[in-house]
Amino acid sequence: MPIIINLDVMLAKRKMRSNELAEKVGITTANLSILKTGKAKAIRFSTLELICEILDCQPGDIMEFVDDNKL
Repeated sequence: MPIIINLDVMLAKRKMRSNELAEKVGITTANLSILKTGKAKAIRFSTLELICEILDCQPGDIMEFVDDNKL
């Protein structure tokens, strides 16, 4: 998958647990886990905005594009 999710990295930098973030964002821990593992097919901009606001980061801090063809 060319989009890599670095949500675990940001959570560690902010010393926040997944369940705390899920509660603040208003999503289930299961849905947050799906996002963290890169299994999500989409994310709402409103959810991404809340995650960035709570973690005080930019979308690029959470998601990264890696071109599989250049590996």
